[in-house]
Amino acid sequence: MQDVFEKLWNNRRKVEAEKAKSWLFTTAHNTMINFRKKKGRIHLTDDVQAFDRGVSNHYFESRQVVDRAVSILPPVQKSVILLRDLEGYSYKEIGEILTLSDAQVKVYLFRGRKKIKKQLKGMVELV
Repeated sequence: MQDVFEKLWNNRRKVEAEKAKSWLFTTAHNTMINFRKKKGRIHLTDDVQAFDRGVSNHYFESRQVVDRAVSILPPVQKSVILLRDLEGYSYKEIGEILTLSDAQVKVYLFRGRKKIKKQLKGMVELV
Protein backbone atom coordinates (compact mmCIF):
# COMPACT_ATOMS: atom_id res chain seq x y z
CA MET A 1 0.00 0.00 0.00
CA GLN A 2 2.85 2.33 0.74
CA ASP A 3 4.07 2.03 -2.86
CA VAL A 4 0.60 2.88 -4.16
CA PHE A 5 0.37 6.04 -2.08
CA GLU A 6 3.89 6.96 -3.14
CA LYS A 7 2.81 6.64 -6.78
CA LEU A 8 -0.21 8.83 -6.04
CA TRP A 9 2.03 11.44 -4.45
CA ASN A 10 4.40 11.36 -7.45
CA ASN A 11 1.43 11.73 -9.83
CA ARG A 12 -0.56 14.19 -7.71
CA ARG A 13 -0.58 16.81 -10.47
CA LYS A 14 -1.92 14.33 -13.04
CA VAL A 15 -4.65 12.71 -10.90
CA GLU A 16 -7.84 14.67 -10.41
CA ALA A 17 -9.03 14.83 -6.79
CA GLU A 18 -12.45 13.42 -7.70
CA LYS A 19 -10.86 10.39 -9.35
CA ALA A 20 -8.17 9.74 -6.74
CA LYS A 21 -10.12 6.92 -5.07
CA SER A 22 -10.61 4.94 -8.28
CA TRP A 23 -7.02 5.69 -9.31
CA LEU A 24 -5.82 4.25 -5.98
CA PHE A 25 -7.88 1.08 -6.40
CA THR A 26 -6.67 0.56 -9.98
CA THR A 27 -3.05 1.20 -9.05
CA ALA A 28 -3.29 -1.08 -6.01
CA HIS A 29 -4.76 -3.84 -8.18
CA ASN A 30 -2.02 -3.47 -10.81
CA THR A 31 0.68 -3.35 -8.14
CA MET A 32 -0.66 -6.54 -6.58
CA ILE A 33 -0.65 -8.28 -9.96
CA ASN A 34 2.92 -7.14 -10.62
CA PHE A 35 3.99 -8.34 -7.17
CA ARG A 36 2.45 -11.77 -7.77
CA LYS A 37 4.15 -12.06 -11.16
CA LYS A 38 7.47 -11.02 -9.67
CA LYS A 39 7.08 -13.40 -6.74
CA GLY A 40 6.43 -16.22 -9.21
CA ARG A 41 9.72 -15.46 -10.96
CA ILE A 42 11.84 -15.47 -7.82
CA HIS A 43 12.90 -18.83 -6.44
CA LEU A 44 14.21 -18.59 -2.89
CA THR A 45 16.34 -21.29 -1.34
CA ASP A 46 17.98 -21.88 2.01
CA ASP A 47 20.53 -24.23 0.49
CA VAL A 48 23.76 -22.21 0.71
CA GLN A 49 25.86 -25.10 -0.58
CA ALA A 50 23.87 -25.22 -3.82
CA PHE A 51 24.62 -21.54 -4.30
CA ASP A 52 28.32 -21.90 -3.49
CA ARG A 53 28.86 -24.66 -6.05
CA GLY A 54 30.46 -23.32 -9.18
CA VAL A 55 30.60 -19.71 -8.02
CA SER A 56 33.99 -18.16 -8.50
CA ASN A 57 35.53 -14.77 -7.89
CA HIS A 58 35.29 -14.18 -11.62
CA TYR A 59 31.49 -14.24 -11.40
CA PHE A 60 31.49 -11.63 -8.65
CA GLU A 61 33.94 -9.43 -10.55
CA SER A 62 31.82 -9.66 -13.70
CA ARG A 63 28.68 -8.90 -11.72
CA GLN A 64 30.31 -5.82 -10.20
CA VAL A 65 31.33 -4.57 -13.64
CA VAL A 66 27.80 -5.02 -14.99
CA ASP A 67 26.26 -3.41 -11.90
CA ARG A 68 28.54 -0.43 -12.30
CA ALA A 69 27.67 -0.09 -15.99
CA VAL A 70 23.94 -0.21 -15.18
CA SER A 71 24.31 2.29 -12.33
CA ILE A 72 25.43 5.06 -14.71
CA LEU A 73 22.17 4.92 -16.67
CA PRO A 74 19.40 7.50 -16.22
CA PRO A 75 16.66 6.23 -13.85
CA VAL A 76 14.10 5.41 -16.56
CA GLN A 77 16.56 3.44 -18.70
CA LYS A 78 17.85 1.64 -15.62
CA SER A 79 14.32 0.68 -14.58
CA VAL A 80 13.42 -0.56 -18.07
CA ILE A 81 16.57 -2.67 -18.35
CA LEU A 82 16.15 -4.18 -14.89
CA LEU A 83 12.48 -4.98 -15.48
CA ARG A 84 13.09 -6.48 -18.92
CA ASP A 85 16.42 -8.27 -18.61
CA LEU A 86 16.46 -9.26 -14.94
CA GLU A 87 12.80 -9.58 -14.02
CA GLY A 88 11.54 -10.80 -17.41
CA TYR A 89 8.58 -8.44 -17.82
CA SER A 90 7.11 -7.89 -21.28
CA TYR A 91 7.17 -4.50 -23.02
CA LYS A 92 3.50 -4.04 -22.25
CA GLU A 93 3.95 -4.86 -18.55
CA ILE A 94 6.89 -2.48 -18.27
CA GLY A 95 4.84 0.22 -19.97
CA GLU A 96 2.04 -0.26 -17.45
CA ILE A 97 4.43 -0.19 -14.49
CA LEU A 98 6.30 2.92 -15.63
CA THR A 99 3.37 4.55 -17.50
CA LEU A 100 5.18 4.46 -20.84
CA SER A 101 4.06 3.35 -24.28
CA ASP A 102 5.44 0.14 -25.78
CA ALA A 103 7.46 2.23 -28.24
CA GLN A 104 8.98 4.30 -25.43
CA VAL A 105 9.92 1.13 -23.55
CA LYS A 106 11.68 -0.25 -26.63
CA VAL A 107 13.54 3.04 -27.21
CA TYR A 108 14.69 3.28 -23.57
CA LEU A 109 15.73 -0.37 -23.64
CA PHE A 110 17.72 0.08 -26.87
CA ARG A 111 19.44 3.25 -25.65
CA GLY A 112 20.21 1.77 -22.25
CA ARG A 113 21.71 -1.39 -23.72
CA LYS A 114 23.73 0.72 -26.13
CA LYS A 115 25.16 2.79 -23.25
CA ILE A 116 25.99 -0.35 -21.26
CA LYS A 117 27.68 -1.91 -24.28
CA LYS A 118 29.73 1.25 -24.82
CA GLN A 119 30.68 1.37 -21.13
CA LEU A 120 31.69 -2.32 -21.05
CA LYS A 121 33.61 -1.99 -24.30
CA GLY A 122 35.59 0.88 -22.77
CA MET A 123 36.37 -1.22 -19.69
CA VAL A 124 37.57 -4.16 -21.83
CA GLU A 125 39.90 -1.88 -23.77
CA LEU A 126 41.50 -0.78 -20.50
CA VAL A 127 42.36 -4.39 -19.62
